[in-house]
Amino acid sequence: MLYLKIIAIPCFVLSNHVVRPDAVPMDLNVHPEHLPYMLNSITKHNKTRCWGYENDCDTEHRYLDPVCPGPGTSWAPTKRDQIDAFYDQGDFGYVKQQREEITYMCEPINQDDSSLECTNHLKFCRGHNIMINFENILNQNHPIRYQMDVLTNGQIGGKCKFHKEKLDAQCDHLSPLQSWSPELRFFTTIDQYPGKCDLIITEPTVIMKIDATVNMYHHFCDFLNLYASQHVNSSGASMFSKNINILVWESFAYESAFSETFQAFTMHPIWNLNTFRGQVVCFNDIILPLLPRMIFGLYYNTPLIDGCENSGLFKAFSQHVLYRLNIVQKPNDNGKIRITFLSRNTKYRNVLNENELITALKNHSQYEVKKVVYSGNILTFKEQIQITYNTDIFIGMHGAGLTHLLFLPEWAVLFELYNCEDEHCYKDLARLRGVKYITWRDINKFSMQDKVSNIYSNII
Repeated sequence: MLYLKIIAIPCFVLSNHVVRPDAVPMDLNVHPEHLPYMLNSITKHNKTRCWGYENDCDTEHRYLDPVCPGPGTSWAPTKRDQIDAFYDQGDFGYVKQQREEITYMCEPINQDDSSLECTNHLKFCRGHNIMINFENILNQNHPIRYQMDVLTNGQIGGKCKFHKEKLDAQCDHLSPLQSWSPELRFFTTIDQYPGKCDLIITEPTVIMKIDATVNMYHHFCDFLNLYASQHVNSSGASMFSKNINILVWESFAYESAFSETFQAFTMHPIWNLNTFRGQVVCFNDIILPLLPRMIFGLYYNTPLIDGCENSGLFKAFSQHVLYRLNIVQKPNDNGKIRITFLSRNTKYRNVLNENELITALKNHSQYEVKKVVYSGNILTFKEQIQITYNTDIFIGMHGAGLTHLLFLPEWAVLFELYNCEDEHCYKDLARLRGVKYITWRDINKFSMQDKVSNIYSNII
């Protein structure tokens, strides 16, 4: 493991309380395959390895090129156009587009001024020396989640040249999880920074509006977009530093069966709106990352061209999380094909004869079969992905647990027993990740016993 240690100079502010550790190392504990890409991204030359969004990154040198097997090109005129379309829709080409769109909404005039930069439709923003007033949260009598009225006029702002008409024009995706319009529409200029702030946060702070934390498919849309936003925001040695704060934009204390995933991104506890209830807080650096329900966004609502697979962005995300969580691949000493059968412990979409199916698989000597229930009451999330990462064929009924495909090895296969007429959900996610996907197509091989509970039986 490689670390670059940079000792921070202590900061003293007499008129305000400053939150800052005395010395924090800059973390380069990343997957070994990613390190040269990070280091090359801070140089102006030697782009023999580049992520793909750098201005001088040639196609043959980028992290990974998607593949579009088969003779067809879908609606693209050429095979190269087909590959490039997939790259722009669900790969580092999407990151490149966001980086190219970034423009000032509030522009610094002097060195110590604030700044606010955003992409089109305010899907991603970053700010420097930004004030946020959390005082009116004291008057909220109900929990805050997916609300657009957390702030009001003048409760977010900075000391800079404000291009209000420009920002207003980008507030067209006004929805809780589609853009930062609900919050930034109230941006205003302030006379001085930090002014009357009760608290100054000097480490970078990521403010996240998250999707359903109880559902792996939806919550990992948050994590994937957080990782993509780190690429949008920065480059070089600091882009994956764990010395960042994460503030979840709701008043609920963050809890999730997948919470261990945040260990890949931050060394600090997760904040929520109640952390700063009643205070005016100044953030020296904030990141407002890409969101889970964006129109034509990443992961969720991604319009993918047919026939292509293998996104470098999704592969890098998988490697990054696995490496940061110390998930290892064990040698396959017996040479058998390792099959993991995901059994659901809910009342919906269960396979009544799954034990017979598993027995039939075990009758083949070349298979090593494991039946698992991925529940936090049985296995921690790290223990779950440890099993997934050491699986060759992952079998399960349509459901959020199939999101584990993100952490299958590259040669693995996802077998979705039945897609429940949601044909593209895990098929597209598997295409993005670059693992093979198959599903049951002969409807004569299974029958539904309880249509209300979607319980399937007699799968042959």
